[in-house]
Amino acid sequence: MKAIINGKLIRSDRIINDSVIIFNSKIVDIIDKDTFTLYKKEYKEIYKQEIIEIDAKGKYVSPGFIDIHIHGSGGYDTMDATKEAIDTISNTICKNGVTAYLPTTMTMDMELVYKALDVIKDVMNLETMGAKILGVHMEGPFINEKYKGAQKADNIIKPNYDSIKNYLDIIKIITLAPEKDDNHSFIKKVKQTSEITLSMGHSDASYEEAMLAIDDGITHATHTFNAMTPLNHRKPGIVGAIFASDITCELIADLIHVHPAIFNILINVVHKDKMVLITDSMRAGCMKAGDYDLGGQKVIVKEGSARLQDGTLAGSVLTLNKAVLNMLNNSDLEIYDVVAMASLNPAKVIKMENKKGSLEVGCDADIAIFNDDIEVQLTIVEGKIVYEAQE
Repeated sequence: MKAIINGKLIRSDRIINDSVIIFNSKIVDIIDKDTFTLYKKEYKEIYKQEIIEIDAKGKYVSPGFIDIHIHGSGGYDTMDATKEAIDTISNTICKNGVTAYLPTTMTMDMELVYKALDVIKDVMNLETMGAKILGVHMEGPFINEKYKGAQKADNIIKPNYDSIKNYLDIIKIITLAPEKDDNHSFIKKVKQTSEITLSMGHSDASYEEAMLAIDDGITHATHTFNAMTPLNHRKPGIVGAIFASDITCELIADLIHVHPAIFNILINVVHKDKMVLITDSMRAGCMKAGDYDLGGQKVIVKEGSARLQDGTLAGSVLTLNKAVLNMLNNSDLEIYDVVAMASLNPAKVIKMENKKGSLEVGCDADIAIFNDDIEVQLTIVEGKIVYEAQE
């Protein structure tokens, strides 16, 4: 049994001081520090062993972050389709407070996508000393060439249920262009047969098409504002549909993909509980500037941005703790609201809020300790310390 003392606990709607969080693989209890003195004594008498204390030293104790849209980091990409790649991504992003994530595929030849999915399925069943894999975000290949972004047009195909039916157990999110789905037969079939979250993205859908897709089963939007029809007073587009509905929406808060002035505007239109911070990081995440690749295309990483040779943004090199800091510094929200955007809200999107995303008794002990600048000092995944910053 372990306990975190002297921390500022971030709950869903407030900060709690002078409380102790007690956990093994799950959160066992949250009690005040005076009660903890008696708790320790009784525990030792019953179990003949001490509770291991972790001193937060006045820092924030937060739910671990969950990145539901990340292609890679640490020099590796999900589409490398190797255990080494997935292990490296897991062990790299946990240093940023990420305790769980969805390795994200992209629009490539389906045989390569299947290879990546098979590797993820295998690795999910193994013990890992890093962020835990919760499933897969399948971004494409069911997208629109007009808004392909950094995805290759040659590998775009129409939505096809048979192409994903063998992976329903691990796919958590599918990003697609609903206007490419005839009669929304794919959307309807997926909703009937699985718990997969369907997301609009890389799409040329009109406002009317987007709203109809929402009626038929779309519940999420991929990297809002990016690679989708914009808001126009005569053509509201997908952004207008997001504003007019109650679907959840991702945001890449790197100050590059979206102007920071948009943060408060989005919050004022879309309830904060519907917003999810993501990184959309590619393999250059946590790496130095230079030349990399994404989906078989050259990517130049320079001055904090990742771009194709023609200047198209190619994912990001953002980390999720930095996204939290950027949102905190450029919005009117409290820290617990922003932390929820990187923990509880993404857990809700993939229907795992009963296990992940909050410091609640009975939830998995996925915890990050960080300072006022959201610099991570300690990361705990299901009760195990997977990262500890050097003093």
